[in-house]
Amino acid sequence: MKLRNKALITVIAASSLTLAACGNSDTTGTNSADQPYQVLLTAGISGQGALAANAATSVLATKAGVEVVNKEGGIDGRKVELTVVDDGGDATNAVTKIRASLTEKKPDLVLNSGPSTVSAAILPILKQNKILSFNLAPTADSINPEKFPLNFDLAPGARDGARAIVAHAKEKGYKDIGLIHGSSAYGEEFGQVVGKAIGAASLKLTGNVEYEITALDMTAQLQSLKNSGAKALVVDAYGAPLGYLLKSLERLGWNVPVIGNSSVAGTNLIATTPPTGVLGTPAVKNLVMQVFTSTVYDPKNDAVNQMVNTMASLGQIKSTLIISDNYDALPLIVAAAKKAGGSTDPQKLADALIEPEVQKAAKTAFLDRYNFTADDHGPNPDESEMKFIAPTKIVNGQFGHP
Repeated sequence: MKLRNKALITVIAASSLTLAACGNSDTTGTNSADQPYQVLLTAGISGQGALAANAATSVLATKAGVEVVNKEGGIDGRKVELTVVDDGGDATNAVTKIRASLTEKKPDLVLNSGPSTVSAAILPILKQNKILSFNLAPTADSINPEKFPLNFDLAPGARDGARAIVAHAKEKGYKDIGLIHGSSAYGEEFGQVVGKAIGAASLKLTGNVEYEITALDMTAQLQSLKNSGAKALVVDAYGAPLGYLLKSLERLGWNVPVIGNSSVAGTNLIATTPPTGVLGTPAVKNLVMQVFTSTVYDPKNDAVNQMVNTMASLGQIKSTLIISDNYDALPLIVAAAKKAGGSTDPQKLADALIEPEVQKAAKTAFLDRYNFTADDHGPNPDESEMKFIAPTKIVNGQFGHP
């Protein structure tokens, strides 16, 4: 395909354990300025359900970022080569693929498609080998530059979501709020952070309960929140657990406003009609979900429309754009390389990424602006970049199409 050739994209099958290398093998130093800029993406392509669909969208977004950047001259004059490896969404497999790649050619940049278990497993390896990375699945310490000085999170984390959720609750006049979250690493962090944020906003947290992500019924947890006097419900759920939670809520007959986090918005069943989804059913009549402005169709948003059109030209967008953060990795590096005076030194690039002028200059789309700092490598988006909408069908990864 012509567009893929221009982007110099190499996709490696799941069984492959090597990177496409350009030049001699080099596992100790950075690649040279006269070679292509090597990007490695590890993604759960062969995963199940929502994980696989989201991984496919993450890969497509990365390819689109490569396509756009290469058309504009690459990174510091270097064409970008993207290598995609399939980790199946499994942390052990991701570690194997990353380690295997280092025996062939050290990449300039490593990306992932999540989940957080993959991030937690590979970040120490990338740190040890002094490889710059952008992370799609926040962990408890992934934004800590003392822990991971060369990693930056593209995906807003629980802290960012909490700010917007509290602001939405206050706008709606919700004062007594129940919180339910999964037992995943992210779910537990979400429960802690949102719980504290609700209290700090002078709202009442009536209950904070956890469900096992392997559970098929959450009725008991929801009943306890109903009994606590909650008049609104904040929900963390991703993939199949969301379906079970909504069924449990229906079974309980609790007619309560539901505020879903970005994990809810990243689950296709809420945008799909029966029998495979719940769109248009009573299960979602009270649900609003947290999304980013780029996930909602706006014909006037040129940057987002360029991203979407480029993605669609390269393949089918299989899930919402809420997982398309990796598109922004490439323009961020372009801007950082201009500031750093080159693209081969990962530390200089990291130092440049915390500069406001670099963040402003980067032609990003998933988020309009990243706000990395010397003490915080999280995206820290402005609240205006987040919205709360009712579920709709998705077209090319976006809600709200006419």
